[in-house]
Amino acid sequence: MIVLGIETSTPQTAVALGSDREILGEITIGGKARQESVIPALQQLLRWTDVDLAQVGGVAVGLGPGLFTGLRVGVQTAKTLAQVLGIPIVGLGSLDVLAYGVRSTRRRIAAVIDGRRGEVFFGIYRSVPGGVVRETEPAVRTPARLVAELEVMPGEVLAVGNGAILYHDVIAEMGPRVDFASPTTAHPKAASLVEIAAARLLREEFDRPVDVVPVYLRKSDAEIAWDQRARDASA
Repeated sequence: MIVLGIETSTPQTAVALGSDREILGEITIGGKARQESVIPALQQLLRWTDVDLAQVGGVAVGLGPGLFTGLRVGVQTAKTLAQVLGIPIVGLGSLDVLAYGVRSTRRRIAAVIDGRRGEVFFGIYRSVPGGVVRETEPAVRTPARLVAELEVMPGEVLAVGNGAILYHDVIAEMGPRVDFASPTTAHPKAASLVEIAAARLLREEFDRPVDVVPVYLRKSDAEIAWDQRARDASA
């Protein structure tokens, strides 16, 4: 089964095609145009891999947490494609996918995505044969609060993600207990998304489209502004 993976939780949009046996191809795009680039990237990837869209048997999409607009576009595109093609869909946590990319480590994994507003989205994982296991639920914290939570956990830590890179100096205050993954693993990869989802799709562990929704963890800027205006009006 060929699986299409779509990941848009960070400033890097990624689209991949593959199966449980191989990754056929992946395209990653950054910059201001990335939110409109999912379909053009998919069309280009189909041409490069000589795959017809009708050959795709399942869709996998990263659910976040992450950036509002990107997540909304990615999830909606994945659901629309699944509906139009009449194929199953699987939604996966973007922090899970990020941690999966460094699963070969023996350290505890801190997957950290930049949440802007001086905050990060993060989850803590440990490696197991064939993947990773989540030790904490996804959360949003300041970098200092993240460090405080990591310091009470035993063992060494591998920090991965664009949030770990952005707040390197803060996280590095943990000293030699913490190491940082390569910048090449700073964003959840669509190829990893495909690899994880392919096994689930083969086992027919599908998600209901209605349950495939973005994970935001907090209000959007527009909602915060609306709440502030409402408070000001009632003052």
